[in-house]
Amino acid sequence: MRLLVVEDDRDLNRQVSAALEAAGYAVDRAFDGEEGWFRGDTEPYDAVVLDIGLPKRDGVAVLEAWRKAGRTMPVLILTARDRWSDKVQGIDAGADDYVAKPFHMEEVLARLRALLRRAAGHASSDLTVGPVRLDARAGRVTVNGQPVKLTSHEYRLLSYLMHHTGRIISRSEIVEHLYEQDFDRDSNTIEVFIGRLRKKLGVDIIRTARGLGYAVGADEETPAGR
Repeated sequence: MRLLVVEDDRDLNRQVSAALEAAGYAVDRAFDGEEGWFRGDTEPYDAVVLDIGLPKRDGVAVLEAWRKAGRTMPVLILTARDRWSDKVQGIDAGADDYVAKPFHMEEVLARLRALLRRAAGHASSDLTVGPVRLDARAGRVTVNGQPVKLTSHEYRLLSYLMHHTGRIISRSEIVEHLYEQDFDRDSNTIEVFIGRLRKKLGVDIIRTARGLGYAVGADEETPAGR
């Protein structure tokens, strides 16, 4: 999962981004409304953390522009404003949830997990395909109850596939959601990560749709292969 944090307070931006990265997400950062709008308008983020009080362009205006352009990613707004009318304005502009400053980082993480799973059609933080269980809350993967140690990129890849169970995901889409914007992206490494995941999981839940991409929990007509 790839997220965007738009917050002009650099210390707070760094703290939120670090917490999200520690939770297994790829994170891009922006420090004003113009930069945040541009990144959100041109990159396929799975969710955005958006401050309301931004320089250059207000957070509400940024959000309204995204929604007007058809950008549907979940947005969690951060606000230091206590008036209920400001919170209503953010929700009416297209926000999916909000957190008022000061906040506990665990609350931000929990609300983002909820937004991400709802966007993908899941009711729980526990994602299960066959004997494989991914606990998004704890960032933990088990097979038949036994923990499996994954690298950050392997975890991100498995998480993205399991959040979109049954859908064939192209390599280009995986690359867009696996890496931060400034990362040196190479789609050829996806096959390497898929191979490592299959070996570590020890069960064949990842199917290859030749010429199309990969899926977990796909129907039986999806061609499988290594």
